Amino acid sequence: MEAHEAHETIHEAAHHGHHDDHHGDKNASPIKNSRNRNIAVLISVLAALLAIVEASGKSAQNTSVSANIEASNLWAFFQAKTIRMTTMRTAADALETLILAESPELKASAGKRVVDWRAAALRYDSEPETGEGRKELAAKAKVAEAVRDRALSSYHMFEYGAAALQISIVLCSAAVVTGMLGLAFAAGGLGMVGIAFGLLGWLAPTLIHL
Repeated sequence: MEAHEAHETIHEAAHHGHHDDHHGDKNASPIKNSRNRNIAVLISVLAALLAIVEASGKSAQNTSVSANIEASNLWAFFQAKTIRMTTMRTAADALETLILAESPELKASAGKRVVDWRAAALRYDSEPETGEGRKELAAKAKVAEAVRDRALSSYHMFEYGAAALQISIVLCSAAVVTGMLGLAFAAGGLGMVGIAFGLLGWLAPTLIHL
C-alpha cells in the first residue's frame, strides 16, 4: 500500500463520518461518528507505522545486497591468494629437487630463492599487518556473510510486518464502510502483529525463522 492510498483511506473514513453528520443519515449516531473518527486515527497510526517498516525493510535489503557483494569479493580474493600460495610452494619444492645435484654456488643462489618463495607463501596464508592473508580474508568474509544473513532476516521480518499493517488498514476501511466493529478489532490485532514483526526486524531478526 502506497502512502497516497493510505491517505485516501483515511480521508474516506473521515468523510464517511462527516457525511453522516451533515446529511441526517437515519442510521448515523454520535457513537457511530465517533467510532469512524477513531478508526480514521487508527488508520493514520497504522499508515505511519507502515511507512517506517517499509523504509526499514528497504534499508535492510540494501545492506544485505552490499554485504553479499563484499563477501563475494573477499572470497574471490581468498581464492586468488590460495592459488598464488600453492604456486609458490610448488615452485619452491620443484626448485629444491632440481638443485640437489648442482654446484655449491648454484645451490646457494637457488636456495635463497627457495627461502624467498616459501616466505611469500607464508605471507599469502597469513598477513596480519595488512589483513590480506588467506586467514584474515576468510575471517572478514565470514563477518560480511553474518551481516548479510542478519540483514536478510531483518528484511523478511519487515516484509511480514508491512503485509500485516497493510491488511490491517484494509480492515479498518472495511469497518468504516460496513459498520462492523469486529473488523476494527481484527485490524488492531493485525496491527499489533505488524508492530511485533517490525520490532523483530530491528532487535532480533534471527529469533524466528519463517
